[in-house]
Amino acid sequence: MASRGAAALPAPTASGRFFPVSFTDVAAAAGLRSPQIAGGESRKFILEAMGSGVAFLDYDNDGWLDVFLVNGSRFDAAPKPGHHLYKNNRDGTFTDVSVKAGLAKVAWGQSVAAADFDNDGHIDLFVTAWGRNALFRNQGDGTFLDVAPKAGVAGDRTRWGSGASFIDYDRDGLLDLFVANYLVFDPARTPLPGKDPACNWLGAPVFCGPRGLPFATNLLYRNNGDGTFSDVSAASGIGASQKTYALGVLAADLDGDNWPDLYVASDSSRSLFYHNNANGTFTERATYIGLAYDENGMEQAGMGLALADYDGDGRLDIAKTNFADDYPNLYRNLGKVGFTDRALFAGLGLHPQYVLWSAIFADFDNDGWPDLFLSAGHIFNEVDRLPTPQKFRNPRLLYWNLGDGKFEDVSTRAGPGMQARHSSRAAAAGDFDNDGRVDLLIMNMNQPPSLLKNANTAPHHWFDARLTGTASNRSAIGAKVRVESAGRWQTVFILSQSGYYSVNDPRAHFGLGAVAKVDRLEITWPNGNVETWRNLEADRVFLATEGTAPK
Repeated sequence: MASRGAAALPAPTASGRFFPVSFTDVAAAAGLRSPQIAGGESRKFILEAMGSGVAFLDYDNDGWLDVFLVNGSRFDAAPKPGHHLYKNNRDGTFTDVSVKAGLAKVAWGQSVAAADFDNDGHIDLFVTAWGRNALFRNQGDGTFLDVAPKAGVAGDRTRWGSGASFIDYDRDGLLDLFVANYLVFDPARTPLPGKDPACNWLGAPVFCGPRGLPFATNLLYRNNGDGTFSDVSAASGIGASQKTYALGVLAADLDGDNWPDLYVASDSSRSLFYHNNANGTFTERATYIGLAYDENGMEQAGMGLALADYDGDGRLDIAKTNFADDYPNLYRNLGKVGFTDRALFAGLGLHPQYVLWSAIFADFDNDGWPDLFLSAGHIFNEVDRLPTPQKFRNPRLLYWNLGDGKFEDVSTRAGPGMQARHSSRAAAAGDFDNDGRVDLLIMNMNQPPSLLKNANTAPHHWFDARLTGTASNRSAIGAKVRVESAGRWQTVFILSQSGYYSVNDPRAHFGLGAVAKVDRLEITWPNGNVETWRNLEADRVFLATEGTAPK
């Protein structure tokens, strides 16, 4: 894995402010007790180390977030689990409806993307895998049907699908599909731990990869509007060989031209930025805009990605997680001149001993500034018996946005759920109990997930916007949502996948601090149309349907 031997930086002077949020893991009490399996405890192959995704989604349109957990598999003879869907009972508990819903499919699952790909009003699920991908069409009656082979997105052979995202890249109102592929993996051809000089770490034999294993290529499917997709990877330029190990994915308009682009975090290789040329093609430009390498031009082991306007300047910024002995990236969007990494200036250089995975921007204390959550967990079980401060199971990290371009590490002040040690991977943010506070769902390797309930004691107001497209895609994937409150603007982008392999609450959440109303809600829909609502009450979920704003 790429790293740069980074040392922990001294902690900046504490702000002296009280952080009002405490997280407690309520997963067991809520009924989320099934483990997410990812290989055995003694790992022979890199496939067993990467984990799988989690999602908050409202599959039955009742206004309450349900939970979907992607499951992996094993190489041994142990029972093979399927995916899990938990229905929200609206009382803080969930019921496992996986079998009834038709989602208990056994596969070596990886990531999940959620969106209404056929515009029928029901959220569908795309699940990548080592093997064949699945497209679970929501039938609207509580059940799902895997239509991937019929739709043309299952894959023509065994591939290792990693991150994925729905994206209306041609703005025709139909959601297309981008699929990243990590590497070409064949257990029969991959050396066992220590059998190749590259398959050692700190002197110990470990599984091989990613370096030394064959590169894969990424895919783009165009939605035909009839339930099928066409592979346009070659024609669009997405399928060109980039020689990277692709993992996390963001599909968003990152350069402000109202056409959605694609950013891919790559492991031990340069990351990719596919600029949308607005004519059905993409050009890879990560090096030119400052998103390919670290500030010294070195490759990093990128994992997950998060998107937010963390500094309130109206432009969307990016957080990227990396392997241990490195820092996360905080790419500040400078507009037409590209991005610059502000991670160290912002105070994110404190914990290079952790392997970081999912990154989440969310306003956990509702003060009007998005905070940054990072999940952590090592990939090598062997690390616990090696001479290094790194450990297999780690606490989670939480950085509090101070509103001046800097963050304060409040990980040890944010409750027992933040300090619990696991080898975690995917994570998603969402308000599962509809109390206006953003909670967290976290994948733990070969353990049940964590469901961290947010107990925010600050008397801050909040506002959620739930979007429905009409001329645009029904899920409004690709919409930019802005609110103005007391003279200050905030921006949220609607995504079908973010973090590492995961899906956040589909509602755009805004903390308002002491302000009790939204002066303006402005939505730039995926097709470029802009609508504005005014004078909206706080502490509510506002349903915004395209074409219904007052004239």
